[in-house]
Amino acid sequence: MRTGIQWRGTIAAKATRRWFTWGWNPNVHVTWYLMSNTARKGAPQLDWDVAVERANANQCTYWITVKNLTNKTVHFEGRYAILS
Repeated sequence: MRTGIQWRGTIAAKATRRWFTWGWNPNVHVTWYLMSNTARKGAPQLDWDVAVERANANQCTYWITVKNLTNKTVHFEGRYAILS
């Protein structure tokens, strides 16, 4: 397994934004997750959804929609794990 940070982002209070990352090998299993860099106790800060586009025979694009569940700006990392 290989892990990494694909991007760092900031999302405003109660906002929803979409990021994309392209050129991924469609033959590997990639999992996407987010990690907040803004400390806040007591409740979740972020929610996300992942969609995939098969751009061509050799590449795919992941579209990650991020929702800030808080009333404050959140700084975060878009992380991945390649499982195969």
